[in-house]
Amino acid sequence: MKRSPYFVFLPVLLCALLWGSAFPTIKMVYSHWAESGIEVNIFDRWLFAGVRFTVAGLGLLLIAKKPWAEWQATPKRWVALLAVSQTLLQYLFFYLGLSLSSGSLTALMASTGSFWWMILAPVMLGTVWPRLRQWLILVVGAMGVALAVYAPGAGAGEPLLGAICIMFATFFGAIGIIVVSKVKATMGSRAATGFALFLGGVGLCLVAVPAWEHITQLFDGYVIVVTAWLALVSALAFAVWNHLSTQYPVPLLASCRFLIPVSGVLQSLLFLPGESAGWGLIVGGMLVIGSMLVATWMKRD
Repeated sequence: MKRSPYFVFLPVLLCALLWGSAFPTIKMVYSHWAESGIEVNIFDRWLFAGVRFTVAGLGLLLIAKKPWAEWQATPKRWVALLAVSQTLLQYLFFYLGLSLSSGSLTALMASTGSFWWMILAPVMLGTVWPRLRQWLILVVGAMGVALAVYAPGAGAGEPLLGAICIMFATFFGAIGIIVVSKVKATMGSRAATGFALFLGGVGLCLVAVPAWEHITQLFDGYVIVVTAWLALVSALAFAVWNHLSTQYPVPLLASCRFLIPVSGVLQSLLFLPGESAGWGLIVGGMLVIGSMLVATWMKRD
């Protein structure tokens, strides 16, 4: 039975609210460490991410129907590529970018994933390349990113380096969502997401070996509770999103992704003290999200 594209918005809104909450929540953990007098580096942040995704992946595998049978039926190279792209590489750059810039700017930069999709889909899926009008719209989106980085507002940290890291993160995330189409024939969305999160989370923990020696100092009661929440966010949002990617075309989902940065920016500005939106973030955000919507709707048509 053909699915109406309008049915996609409610589950996408759920994903947006969940993923949007991750931006301020992670920054709150950073603030908690600072207030507790704990000096952390990027390895500590990667360990925090690794534990989060390992737990999330295990949770999904426990509720998947036949994860081991699906694992045996699926080419391992695609599972490995999904784990490396959607979890390991995406969040190596994401957590680095979030440590360098504000939660609101990071949330806005997450919207660049839709632009990557438009470029990568013709290469990896054989769809039609964007036309000249669509390239011009992408240029407008790039101008919006430049404005947001130029005047992001208070609490922005190092916006340029942070923005570059988040763009790399969204690049690998876009590859990950495309790879889902390669495994969906033999592996359900829960198992695929579970293996991707678990294997990628273990990879992050291995990269963060230097932080292991003070893991008990990093994970006090507050951080354990937050990690559990973020693991739930990851498991639920990725499972829903990967399921949607097997039911709806990538361009349609790309056009819906604008809800994620909007949710992330609003929640960051609402819950993070010391952050405020500068004129560049506001104007740039309007250009980025507007151009993303126009470009992906044109691509869908």
